[in-house]
Amino acid sequence: MTKLAIMGAMEEEIEPLLAHFGEAKITEYAHNKYYEVTYNGLDIVIAYSKIGKVFASLTASTMIQKFGCDTLLFSGVAGGINPALKIGDLIIADKLCQHDLDITAFGHPHGFVPGGKILIETTKQLREVAVEVANENNINVIEGTIATGDQFVHSEERKDFIQKTFNADALEMEGASVAVVCDSLNIPFFILRAISDTADGGADIDFDEFLKSSAKNSADYLVKIINKLQK
Repeated sequence: MTKLAIMGAMEEEIEPLLAHFGEAKITEYAHNKYYEVTYNGLDIVIAYSKIGKVFASLTASTMIQKFGCDTLLFSGVAGGINPALKIGDLIIADKLCQHDLDITAFGHPHGFVPGGKILIETTKQLREVAVEVANENNINVIEGTIATGDQFVHSEERKDFIQKTFNADALEMEGASVAVVCDSLNIPFFILRAISDTADGGADIDFDEFLKSSAKNSADYLVKIINKLQK
């Protein structure tokens, strides 16, 4: 790892990281801002993509191909599907899928297009470091499947469909698209989410209330992981 990319989807998700790393050089590109910092000798580029798969794909690609990042870490929030997940809990994606990708009319399974994969695995070595950090700091974290789609899910019916179809533990709107980019470009990557809502009828209320605290939970844990990666 010589240059690290750290992504979030929303400004609130990267604010705790920018506060931790301090003064940054800002580059404006493709209607976005990229924050370059040096942390204990490591060059880091931080950005929030804006919400959704298209913006996340653009930002991840830019960080890798324009800024030369060779490892990508994503920190943010998600809606919990797994009933064991409570607001503020942390989940590491071991694999990700696109729950809204649907060409089942042509006989393909949900989440699949020819030439693609239904499930994309994250980098095992990064997950192992994250689990080690969690154990050392008594942080409760689970590994599981995260489902991505261009919709904020707040209905029990949709949540149940995603859980049954993909055996997903959490929902968000960017991770799988970042996974497609990193997998295609052979970039080690890691997706970390803190639960901000439980993707039920009150998800919109929960989300607004717990966005900042959950984002900080994710960011604080990510900093500990970066410290470990540098040793």
